[in-house]
Amino acid sequence: MDKRQELYHGKAKTVYATDDPHRLVMHYRDDVSAFDGVKLAKLDLKGETNNKINAYVMGKLAAAGVPTHFVRVLNERESLVKAMKMIPVECVVRNVCAGSMAKRYGIEEGRRLAEPIFEFFLKSDALHDPLCNDDHIRVLGWASQAEIDEMRALTHKVNAVLTPLFAAAGIDLVDYKLEFGHPTEDPTGPVVLGDEFTPDGCRLWDAATGEKFDKDRFRRDLGDVIGHYRQVAQRIGAPL
Repeated sequence: MDKRQELYHGKAKTVYATDDPHRLVMHYRDDVSAFDGVKLAKLDLKGETNNKINAYVMGKLAAAGVPTHFVRVLNERESLVKAMKMIPVECVVRNVCAGSMAKRYGIEEGRRLAEPIFEFFLKSDALHDPLCNDDHIRVLGWASQAEIDEMRALTHKVNAVLTPLFAAAGIDLVDYKLEFGHPTEDPTGPVVLGDEFTPDGCRLWDAATGEKFDKDRFRRDLGDVIGHYRQVAQRIGAPL
């Protein structure tokens, strides 16, 4: 598989074309950002750590029947993925109140929820990812009702797979975001999980102490960001 021209340079990943129009190379950089790109840094080992955590989690999800864009790991920092046409919304599940939900509703951070809460957000840094609902998504043409239903169902299925996986490692899966789309090789088929699942896009707290193991360590200047990311990998069994 030949890696060719750069197609996309995001906040933490770079995507490259290959000699197969339906396959891309996802390169994980050491960059880290917060607050829609306002706070930026480089952290040694971040790229390879996230590449390995994501590969492990995607493998667990695929084994449980969740369709993903992940194909295989290529090297320390790169994975082969399916080319996707992404749906411009983020799907968030919250098992514990934290972050923007705590601020939005004036609820104390750390409150365990009686059942998972699902939320949609429009994916837009310029607009600070505003909260939206099914009607916004359907009427404004971001996704069909069938796609909305599929994304919600798959996001809850991911929760059913990953919550016990992290719990077995002594970690609470507090919340997380997912993105979905259609592989270019099957544009009218079912939606597929895209992007990544790493501590950049979820909250992970030690079940006994509440210590944070996710990007809040960077957002809140708690220190040792990558040391904690690597602890996540070790505790869930992802090879480093």
